[in-house]
Amino acid sequence: MSISKPYLLFLGDVKDELAAKTAHGVLDWRPEWCLGQITLPGCKAHTTLSEMSLADATEAGAKTMVIGCVNAGGVLPDHWIETIVDALNHGLDIAAGLHIELASIPAIAEAATKNKRKLHDLRFTDLTFPTGKGEKRSGKRLLTVGTDCSVGKKYSALALQKGLADRNISSDFCATGQTGILIAERGVAIDSVVSDFISGAAEHISPATKDNHWDVIEGQGALHHPSFAGVSLGLLHGSQPDAFVVCHEPTRSTMRGVSAPIPSIQDVIDLTIQLGRLTNPDIRCVGLAINTMMLSENHAKNLIEELGEAHKLPATDPVRFGTDPIIDHICAEFKLV
Repeated sequence: MSISKPYLLFLGDVKDELAAKTAHGVLDWRPEWCLGQITLPGCKAHTTLSEMSLADATEAGAKTMVIGCVNAGGVLPDHWIETIVDALNHGLDIAAGLHIELASIPAIAEAATKNKRKLHDLRFTDLTFPTGKGEKRSGKRLLTVGTDCSVGKKYSALALQKGLADRNISSDFCATGQTGILIAERGVAIDSVVSDFISGAAEHISPATKDNHWDVIEGQGALHHPSFAGVSLGLLHGSQPDAFVVCHEPTRSTMRGVSAPIPSIQDVIDLTIQLGRLTNPDIRCVGLAINTMMLSENHAKNLIEELGEAHKLPATDPVRFGTDPIIDHICAEFKLV
């Protein structure tokens, strides 16, 4: 996927920072691609970028406006359409990870055609996938799983892949969501694949490789989440992970968007192993990635130590404190060094 850069990040009028996770993700991992942000009145999210008008952004060299926010169901609010059309009229391409194709909205399609601009629908692909086969394939795979959605599975996967690469261990990040695709410029939005083919799509993005190569696969949803367990299970079976890392945000009591309580880390470990053994009998948990963004540094360190001891696993906040404890454990478990 080739999207013209630099980006103007559109945050709309979202009500919290998590809803702007696409903008934050691209900025955190590809800051050199990002020029500024644009918001609508009432927006409760912000990045470290300067607020820019469409005219200022195009004058500064912006090439694409990225819809940097998400919502349940991936819908496009009607009141965002005017800004998208205006961006096209200013000469910008549009990239979006919605569950609706941009060109299916007449006003957007007309403006794109008139201005000869490109519309990038990150959740849609021309590829077709077979059903998953579950047959053992060469190479090693690590999957990030979560106690909830939006707990840091993507950030943890990116950080873990970098940690492996820093030790000269052959590895790739496999994107399975719209933000990961923007960062990696390749991948498949698993939640847009017809359910029968989810595991097949996961097999496609992490094919057979050399025995010493690691694919680090971005997790989606959560096996305990009433809304998203289906995509999580298909991704687990198709990824066929040798190893998984549990991602957890410790300040929540209920799962995002529903009233279901957050499962325990041990419940997630046990269920992931139980279900994952269908396609990889040797699946194992290799660490805990604790999202401590909402905690003070001392509180974060104490909690990480406590959880690591409780589960007899290496624990860290991969973004805040690095991935060394988990990478050390992977190297020991799989005799990489």
